Amino acid sequence: MTAPTPGGPRVLLLGGTGEARRLACALTEDAGCDVLYSLAGRVRDPRVPPSCRVRVGGFGGPDGLAALLRAERIDTLIDATHPFAARMSASAATAAAATGHPLLVLRRPGWRERPGDHWQRVPSPPAAVDLVERFIPDRRGAGTVAGGDPPRVFLTTGRGDLALFARLDRPWFLIRCVEPPDPALPPRRAILLDRGPFDVDAERDLLRRHRIDAVVTKDSGGSMTAAKLTAARELGLPVIMIDRPPVPAGVDVVNSVEAALRWLAGCTDAG
Repeated sequence: MTAPTPGGPRVLLLGGTGEARRLACALTEDAGCDVLYSLAGRVRDPRVPPSCRVRVGGFGGPDGLAALLRAERIDTLIDATHPFAARMSASAATAAAATGHPLLVLRRPGWRERPGDHWQRVPSPPAAVDLVERFIPDRRGAGTVAGGDPPRVFLTTGRGDLALFARLDRPWFLIRCVEPPDPALPPRRAILLDRGPFDVDAERDLLRRHRIDAVVTKDSGGSMTAAKLTAARELGLPVIMIDRPPVPAGVDVVNSVEAALRWLAGCTDAG
């Protein structure tokens, strides 16, 4: 492992994704950066890169993040959080603007609908709740909406939005998440604690075994959890896909670790 170059760029990397971990390793081992890798602390056993300093916990809003940027003498801020970590991304943009720090957002590409998919995109988790409430399962193939038999729904939106579904007492939910969820949950459910990557055969078996009628998920992108979409397509199941929140306006955005490294090299050369 290559140690950070003395006097190398100091980077605050807001992490928690696979791309963030790969970028952290590349920055420290290949680019000679001094990386402070920051995690929100929502996962008990996070996967952290071995080659950089790690901090866990919030900042106390944009002002706290700005104070840390100054205290740590950070040169560059990189937001490689989950595509749905909208609050953290907004804080990063505000703090960077207040302190004059360069900010890059690294977001992996979202998923794209393929032939044979039955997706219905919605703009937010509450919109997904409304759609599930009106869903009728069609056990011969794709589902419909508006009244009917109770559906069996595979819910993979993460812990943060599960309370929104708690008011739905008609559907049965198979809820998959990494950590045990908070108590505010739909009354008819089963909890599955698991972490990707998942493969198509296992996902297909899971959907069949639980007689799932529809999948509800977020457009997280990436390969770690994409197998459920392939399995749903093969089984003719509808997918309610929650769109990503927008990236804060006026910030640079890339969709790969390689592009992030090129962007940082450009910042370093310009500095």
